Amino acid sequence: MSINWENVKHVLVVRLRSIGDTVLATPSLLALRRHLPEARIDVLLEDWVAPVLDGFGAVDNVIRVSKKSKDRIRLARLLRRTQYDVAFNLHGGTTSTFLVRASGAKHRVGFSNYQYGFLYNHRLSSASDFWEQKKTHSAEQQLALLGFTGVPVKDKPKTHLDVTEDALTSIEKRIKSEIRNPKSKIAMLHPAAAFATKQWAAENFARVAGFLSEKGFQVMAVAAKRERPVLDELERSARTEVLAFDDLTLPEITALASRAAVFVGNDSGIAHIAGAVGTPSVVIFGSSNRDHWRPWTDAPHQIVYEEFACQPCPGYTCAEFGEPRCILSVRVEKVIEATERLLPTSV
Repeated sequence: MSINWENVKHVLVVRLRSIGDTVLATPSLLALRRHLPEARIDVLLEDWVAPVLDGFGAVDNVIRVSKKSKDRIRLARLLRRTQYDVAFNLHGGTTSTFLVRASGAKHRVGFSNYQYGFLYNHRLSSASDFWEQKKTHSAEQQLALLGFTGVPVKDKPKTHLDVTEDALTSIEKRIKSEIRNPKSKIAMLHPAAAFATKQWAAENFARVAGFLSEKGFQVMAVAAKRERPVLDELERSARTEVLAFDDLTLPEITALASRAAVFVGNDSGIAHIAGAVGTPSVVIFGSSNRDHWRPWTDAPHQIVYEEFACQPCPGYTCAEFGEPRCILSVRVEKVIEATERLLPTSV
């Protein structure tokens, strides 16, 4: 059963999970909007991450889902009433499959290896088959589902986020109140990560902060409230002033990234935010798959890592050495060299 795109009026895109997953869905959303300029395009995200797409012009509605069962049942009824023509599942988990099926969309698109795959009537074997290449990026995997149904994606759009006026105004006020010279070039650091196998030491970031300060940058670091100890360690270790924030909203983090002349951080959703607003970036990799999670951006960027035969791995623990040597072995000098290569493009 093929999709007659001329008759499609309502499209649902389901992309649950994290900040990085959401940012890496933006190429697919941009491709859909380009293909369907007059259609209603809704994206379904987890409630805590939904603000990442505040102001994002390629979608009509950002629908939020919480973890509460009663809210999900209520949402399922809402989706059914909308009468979607096409629903894409860019995630593949049980909850997202349930919501795609509950939407009642005539065309339900997913990969053939999804759980409960029989609930989809358009199933792609794999992104590798679509792109005819062995290794695929997360953004390519999502774009493949669209391309499989006839949406033009061969140019592989890059990530993009819009900066809201409110968030930018808020950040400009913080900059004005926190730093001595509001016109200073800003370097943004993100020293936190989801796992120890992905988190470069805070004292290493402190040495990078010293290098950036010597180059005339005002160094700012961001992390979540629960990650405050990482910021505290960074501030204690730094021999220069580092302004550390654990209270920024996701739109404010996006705005700060857009104001930064350079970003240095771990492989994380924040790194993808920086790339999506065009900030030159250095991203430090440990256990994760570089082919799958590297920055998907046209902005200048460098990835820094030490190669181990056991990479990539799930990252929850280090089964090979008992300690995450992959991230522990990354030398400060290597990160500084990568950062210096970007500075001519960022100043």
